[in-house]
Parts: sequence; C-alpha cells; structure tokens
Amino acid sequence: MKIVLADSNELVRLGIRSALKNDLKVELVGEATSSESLLDLVKSFETDVVVVDYTSKGFSIDVIVKLRSLRKHIHILAITPEQSAQTVVDALRSGVMSYVKKDCSITEIVDAVRETGKGNKFFCGQILETIQVANLDVDDIDLDAFSCEPVVLSERESEIIVLIAEGNTNAQIADMLFLSNHTVGTHRKNIMSKLGVRNTAGIVMYAVKTNLISPNKFLFAGETSVS
Repeated sequence: MKIVLADSNELVRLGIRSALKNDLKVELVGEATSSESLLDLVKSFETDVVVVDYTSKGFSIDVIVKLRSLRKHIHILAITPEQSAQTVVDALRSGVMSYVKKDCSITEIVDAVRETGKGNKFFCGQILETIQVANLDVDDIDLDAFSCEPVVLSERESEIIVLIAEGNTNAQIADMLFLSNHTVGTHRKNIMSKLGVRNTAGIVMYAVKTNLISPNKFLFAGETSVS
C-alpha cells in the first residue's frame, strides 16, 4: 500500500509516520505540506491512499475533488480536528472515503489506514455520531457512480442541480423558478436518471465534481434539509 501523508503540522506527520513504520505492507511515498505539494506528489508517484487534514494551513477541501480528478481510484482518509456535521458531510460528498478525528487512538488511526487501503470505508465513533446528526447514510454516497459517458443536461436541469446542491427543497426551487412542485419533482427524477444516481447526495457530488458549485460554499453554511 503506497501512502502519502498531507498535513502542514510536522508533529502530526511524524506521529502518523511512526505509527505506520512497523507495517511492512505500507510504503510512505511522500509527505505534503500544502494542497499544491500534495497534488504534485500524486501526479509524480503511484499512490493508493492519501491521509490528509484538508483543514490544516495550506490546504482546502477543494484538494479532495482535484485528487479524485487526478486519480479516480485513489482512496482518501481524512484525519482532522472536530468539525461540524455539515463540514464532514461535504468532505464525504467531495470524495473522502474514511474519516477519523485527530484525537483517536493510534490503533484506530492505523486500522483506518489499513481498511481504507483495502477500499473499505472507516469512521471513528465520534465521526459516525456527527454523520448521524446530519441524517446521512454514508452508504448512499457512491463515489464511483459517474461513468465516462457524456451527460447531456438542459440549461434548466443544470440550474436545478445547482439549487439542489445549495440545499434548497423542491418547494423552494419551485418558488425561485416560478414552477410547480410537480415540475421540479419531474426535473429531479430526470436529473437522477441521466446522472445514474440514487439520491440527493449523488446530485451534490456531481455538482461538485463538475464544478457547477464549489465545495467551499458548504463549509460555513448552516445545516439544511432537502426533499
């Protein structure tokens, strides 16, 4: 398993590096201290897992989407201080596979790296509680749902995707666009069919991956509900 550590804090990187050094199945291919250096590493070296604190100095959540664009099958493990439910959910929507807090035990962090490397989702108990607060089922977020086939969306459908991704309900979208709830519902169904997704999380993921909306828009927003 080839791993890149990404955190601006040298002490944090040292701790994770030390925890993993006795695992003969893990190879540390590089360490990054900013989004730019992380992207350069992943471009230069074959990488299976990126362990990243996207909230640390020099990083932003946008780097998650860029990593997934560079290498679709890369697995991303986020290790951050405590975050709001909205921030955690948006990280998952952007492409994070597993998520643990920095105050988790060394054993739990090592387990998270191993499981993520196998392609399994791993969440510490505190992160699971945070996700539950947001009423999100992590199994509903299918990071590989998008094919390479072109998706043809109408101008109206693209407009509705953005409004959905911003957290608006069908009723709110209907009011904004002077449409009926039924018409918005029909558009939503057609959008989901075209994108090959099962739920609102899939629509949001598409909006982020195709740059219809920036993940940063979610970071400091309050929790919203969608229908």
